[in-house]
Amino acid sequence: MNDQLIISKIQQLHSTYLKQELLFFLDYLLTKQHADKKLIKKPPQFGCAKGTFKLAEDFDEPLEDFKNYMP
Repeated sequence: MNDQLIISKIQQLHSTYLKQELLFFLDYLLTKQHADKKLIKKPPQFGCAKGTFKLAEDFDEPLEDFKNYMP
């Protein structure tokens, strides 16, 4: 896209309101561009969550709620 074309179209705007709207939209696009760069995620590495979760000591023990269903 040609920058001169963009500038000439902006110069055709005579309304102050429309110029203000254009500024808001440009700010939105710049924010979106910055956010899109942050959204690029790296694939997780094996073991990256090590130490994040801690299981209870009795994790494998049967639950009290299911005693009626067990032999």
